[in-house]
Amino acid sequence: MEIDYSVYLVTDSTPAILGKNHLEDVVRAAVEGGVTVVQYRDKHSDTGDLIRTAQSLRTICRQHAVPLIINDRVDVALAVDADGVHLGQTDMDAITARQIVGSKMTIGVTVSSLAEAMAAVEAGADYLGIGTVYATPTKEDTKAILGTAGVRDILGGITGLEKVVPTVAIGGINAKNIQRVMFKSQAMRKRLDGVAVVSAIMAADDPKAAAQELRRLATQPPGFINEGRPNPVKGLDYLLKRANGVIKDLGAKHPLCHNMTNLVVQNFAANVALSIGSSPIMANNGDEAPELAALGGALVINMGSITPEATINYVRAGQAYNACGQPVLFDPVGAGATKLRREAVKRLMADCYFEVIKGNESELRVLWGELNTQQKGVDSGISTLSDLDKAALTMKLATRERNVIVLTGKTDFLSDGTRTYAIKNGSGYLGRITGSGCALGTTIAACLAAHREDKLLATLSGILMYEIAAERAAVRDDVKGPGTFVPAFIDELANIATLAHEFNGSWLDQAKVERIGIREPGSV
Repeated sequence: MEIDYSVYLVTDSTPAILGKNHLEDVVRAAVEGGVTVVQYRDKHSDTGDLIRTAQSLRTICRQHAVPLIINDRVDVALAVDADGVHLGQTDMDAITARQIVGSKMTIGVTVSSLAEAMAAVEAGADYLGIGTVYATPTKEDTKAILGTAGVRDILGGITGLEKVVPTVAIGGINAKNIQRVMFKSQAMRKRLDGVAVVSAIMAADDPKAAAQELRRLATQPPGFINEGRPNPVKGLDYLLKRANGVIKDLGAKHPLCHNMTNLVVQNFAANVALSIGSSPIMANNGDEAPELAALGGALVINMGSITPEATINYVRAGQAYNACGQPVLFDPVGAGATKLRREAVKRLMADCYFEVIKGNESELRVLWGELNTQQKGVDSGISTLSDLDKAALTMKLATRERNVIVLTGKTDFLSDGTRTYAIKNGSGYLGRITGSGCALGTTIAACLAAHREDKLLATLSGILMYEIAAERAAVRDDVKGPGTFVPAFIDELANIATLAHEFNGSWLDQAKVERIGIREPGSV
């Protein structure tokens, strides 16, 4: 039978999840709400009770034309004439199960690595359950937390197999992250066919409503997807010619730039935003974000001053802007400096989608997964990577996250996974004033809000405006040091904004950008 795997419910009868509800009532509500597959999972009841419950669930499922899959127990699946059986890595192997159940019954297999996935397909699995995506209290025997990157690697690895099988992801998936899981796990030629959920429905106050919302989210594009129509064939010259237009649009639209950042840099970032034509607001309470996101601007999450409460607010704000389809820029300041920061990064990366992530070498290496990269503070520290390695890191991270990555330093690197550039503009004064990196994030975010067609172009335009303004300020006669540089810098940002408004792109003559060709980047 052909199965729609989009919303795959795995039952849980334990009191911690089911509470005082009756399993059959929850399942009935779930299938009425739009669940497309039900897997009956019960590791504790005896065989007689399993069969009786499975028979009841089979009746409910068939009334709604929803397949019933039995977890682990081939004998129970046969006894109740279920539609399929799902096997874990420690259960009966798929080949033996097929010999017992015959060709008509669907067999699914849980996998947590590419090797397991390939073996399951070779053994005749009809679909794969890939996980665990995120940590979850409903299973204690999780071998590894894959994250969306791990799911994507498995999907990419099985793409070339002769047999094409449907796939669902499982583990910690709920209404808040289902769309990010499906979007960020997509490989080049294969995407998930659905997601498996447990407590998101089984523990819901209203299982039917929860199922309806999950079905809606699973079957429509995420609000945060705005990949535009970038044309990598046209190359760098085309981007540079269009950059002045992005800055002109920024001045014409005056988009809101919502900054969640530390008190030390708020004044400077606000002045930068005003000088380039954006409308700044400094608001660190996530409860304000839904109303602000509806105004059509962009959000900057700058992790300069981190607390557990701040992380909660960042997540609330990021999700609010994601829901409205508005851009979010993440600056993981000091990502590797402390355990608190590493945990905050992990949660933010799991719970939000960022159109742009901007960080120095150390910060981006932490995001890539090199958790042993220790920072002494917010500075990058001594670089250990060559320029080619930095470009490769930037490109690989952009490919994995399906966004734009900016690696800042003496030379900046910029990539969307397809196009990778080195930018050599800027001034040494930027490293001698507080908040210059934070304000760069503000500038990029404002450009993202003004230009939604190509986020790499918007990001490049913001970087060039910011760093060329710094160069122009640094050579002014009235600049004697960092103290006099700041007002001159803000003046030059405003001057570039004025030039752009007048259709004058002469400032871009100072741009020092080159394309980096990387086909198969090595390990970083």
